[in-house]
Amino acid sequence: MSIELANESGVDVPAELIIDAARYAVNAMDVNPAALLSVLCVDEDTMADMHVQWMDLPGPTDVMSFPMDELVPGGRPDAAEPGPAILGDIVLCPDFARKQAREARRSFEHELAMLTIHGVLHLLGYDHAEPEEEREMFGLQNKILDEFYAERHRRAQEQRQTDRDSRLLSNIGFTGGPGDPPAPETAPRSEED
Repeated sequence: MSIELANESGVDVPAELIIDAARYAVNAMDVNPAALLSVLCVDEDTMADMHVQWMDLPGPTDVMSFPMDELVPGGRPDAAEPGPAILGDIVLCPDFARKQAREARRSFEHELAMLTIHGVLHLLGYDHAEPEEEREMFGLQNKILDEFYAERHRRAQEQRQTDRDSRLLSNIGFTGGPGDPPAPETAPRSEED
C-alpha cells in the first residue's frame, strides 16, 4: 500500500498517525496491498471551495473523499489478481478538525485518525445519508478505530519492552551486535571466591 500525504494546510499535523490510520483501515477492509492512496491536508478556505464545488454545500467541512477506481473489500476468490489501483484521495481540513475536536472534547490527533478512517470508508463506497447506512458506516468506523488504537498500544508496549531489554543487556555487558563494543572481560572465578 502506497500512501502519500501532502500538507498544504499551514497546520502542523501528525503525518505518521494519519498514514498509519489510513494504512490500518485499508488493510482492515482487505483492499489490495498494491493500491495507491493520497491524503491532502488543506486550509479552511480551500476546503470551503471544494465543498461548494463538489457537494454544493457552503463552508468548510472536516473531510472529503474522492474515489478513483472501483474497489470493494475482499473480492471473489476465483477472480484474477488485480493490478495496482488508485483508491483515491482523502482531503482533510486540520483547522476545522481542531475546532470540531475541541467541541467534542477529543484530542486533535484522535479527530484526524477518526476522519482518516472515515475518509477511507467513503472511498470504499460507504455512506451515511440514510439512517441504516449511517449505523453501518459509523459502526465499522468505530470498530476499525478501536482496533487501530489497540494495535498501536500493543506495538508501543513491545517497543518499550525491547528498549528495556536492550538497556538491561547493555548494563550487564551482554551486548555483541555489529558495531557494539566488546563485553568487558571478567576475571575467571576460582572455587575459593
